[in-house]
Amino acid sequence: MSIRHTLNARRRVIAVVITGALALTVAGCGGGEGTKGESGSSAKPADNGQAKPGSSNAQPDADQVIATVKGRDGMVLTVNSIQRDSGGFVTVNGQVENTGSAAYYATTEWRGTEQELQGSGQSVGGATLVDKVGKKRYYVLRDTEGRCLCTAGFTQVDAGKKLPVFMQFPAPPDSTSEVDFQLPSFPSATLKIVG
Repeated sequence: MSIRHTLNARRRVIAVVITGALALTVAGCGGGEGTKGESGSSAKPADNGQAKPGSSNAQPDADQVIATVKGRDGMVLTVNSIQRDSGGFVTVNGQVENTGSAAYYATTEWRGTEQELQGSGQSVGGATLVDKVGKKRYYVLRDTEGRCLCTAGFTQVDAGKKLPVFMQFPAPPDSTSEVDFQLPSFPSATLKIVG
């Protein structure tokens, strides 16, 4: 065999090996439920409340208002849904709106006073549900790394803007149909659980 035929054969073998390696790489990058996120932790709900474990991908109706409470400095919290999800969760969806004339920066208090959440950035992890009949308080769930299963990663709410929020809690017993919901700096609101 000539040198030219040997080089062509080597090129073909190298091309086949590279093509096979690329095919395996692409197959390994395919998505699916239970895949890992960029940080290496299990995929978790998006900050804007779009995908939540145990719930459908249907968006809560932002026009449906279950409760509205007014906080200070023109902040208004609207709850759009509270629903039992499969797996023993209750998910609260809503929005915080700044009706004031200046940006609202005091969002650190929404994170609550739990020490575990102090270094994890802004969130609505300080929200609670209270079952008055069962005399029990429920806190926002955490993932295995201590991050809340709730909206996080914001620093302020600009004047005239809305921030969609969600929080996921352990579900009270099926016999509990009403709970008091509270987010720090807002008054509590009584909510009827759906599902």
